[in-house]
Amino acid sequence: MIKTICVFCGSSMGGNPIYADMARNLAKFFLKKKISLVYGGANVGLMGILADTMLGEGGTVIGVMPKSLVEREVAHDNLTRMHIVGGMQERKALMADLSDAFISLPGAYGTLDELFEVLTWNQLGIINKPVGLLNINGFYDSLIGIIDHAVTEKFLRPEHRNILLMDDDFERLLEKLEMYQPVTAEKWVERLKQGKI
Repeated sequence: MIKTICVFCGSSMGGNPIYADMARNLAKFFLKKKISLVYGGANVGLMGILADTMLGEGGTVIGVMPKSLVEREVAHDNLTRMHIVGGMQERKALMADLSDAFISLPGAYGTLDELFEVLTWNQLGIINKPVGLLNINGFYDSLIGIIDHAVTEKFLRPEHRNILLMDDDFERLLEKLEMYQPVTAEKWVERLKQGKI
């Protein structure tokens, strides 16, 4: 059962109010399901909305932030727990350790970096935790197209494409996360080394 979800999302609000509304509604859904939030620890953008909505109703919110960002005064100062780490790689590793699953909301470079890191770790068998894309307002349609193109061009195996779960509804997405069955890495790596892929 999923009890803690790491959410990757923007430190910006985005240009459409639908994204802020979605962040609030996701936080309320987490509260209803008694799910704890792990996130990047900021007090701004979608990150801040998620944290503030959950904290306002007694939810558990765990932040993980590099010291360099804390010094820029973007750290949330009222979280259930805040982990200050040395750098971005340490941040991502700790967020992964603390979480049962991952959801990516709209964001930019940092969000995509975190999303693809956990996808790669799952592909390699470093972790076996479900990863979801909440595709609100078609935000991720183009990205999904690129990933599917990588399958068509045989850079990405279909079973690894299926590591990334998607929906535009967070209740359905959570159901998919809970039903996720990990891909076994060893077999495809061995086939790759033997030139059979």
